[in-house]
Formats: sequence, structure tokens, C-alpha cells
Amino acid sequence: MKKFSLALIALAGISAVPAAQAAGNIDCELHYNLAGWSVLYKTASGTGTIQCDNGTRIPVKITAKGGGLTVGKSKIVDGKGKFSGAYSVNDLIGSYAAVEAHAGADKSSNAQVMTKGDVSLALAGTGKGWDLGVGVGRFTIERR
Repeated sequence: MKKFSLALIALAGISAVPAAQAAGNIDCELHYNLAGWSVLYKTASGTGTIQCDNGTRIPVKITAKGGGLTVGKSKIVDGKGKFSGAYSVNDLIGSYAAVEAHAGADKSSNAQVMTKGDVSLALAGTGKGWDLGVGVGRFTIERR
């Protein structure tokens, strides 16, 4: 009887794992447009859409703020990002720590990887503008 009770307790512990984690990670992408400027302090804002392999689609607002040795003005159009480490769409919303290096004249480009706990976001985009520098900051995604 004791072995049977222990087996039931162990089974109950396994079922206590949240359903989203039991299902595994979800694959999601961010498609975005972002425009901003920097003179030691960097600020940018834009909009985008998160699309996931489970059919979820969320319109989002994006803001980026930070500082460093940076100067310029740029606009990223049709940028793309790839999330990893998320178990639910709610894991994707919030502020990410970002470190970036950027450079461009006429055609601006941006690539960076940022984290928010276990969730990572890799961004890549091209656009118009001029910029040069290294910065540290926060990249925030909110529901629209």
C-alpha cells in the first residue's frame, strides 16, 4: 500500500507542472517598424506584430531607451525578430536588457540580441538613416 501511495504522490507532483511548460516552448517572431534618434541618450519607438506557431497574433507597441557612446537618427522598416525560451505569449511581453553596436550612413542596419529572464530576442533590420555608437538600454514590448 505504501508503494502505491508514493506512486500517486509522485504522479501528482508531475501533473503540478504548468500546462504551458509541459507543452514545451513556442516559436514566435516579431515583425516591426522602429524609428529613433540618439545623442548620448538613445530613444526609439514603433509598432509591430508578434506571430507564433500556435496561431497567436498580437499587435504590439515597441519602445527602446538607453545611453552610451552613440549618435544618429535611423528608421528600421520591416525588421524581424526571433524569440526563444518562451512557454506562453505572455512571456514575450515586457522589458528586455539590450546591448548593441550600430553603424550606418544612408542605409542603416541594426542587429542585436537581448534577454528578459529565460526569454531571448534576436533582432535584425535595415532602413534609412545614419548612426554610430555603442549603447546599453531597455527594449520594451507592450500590447497595443
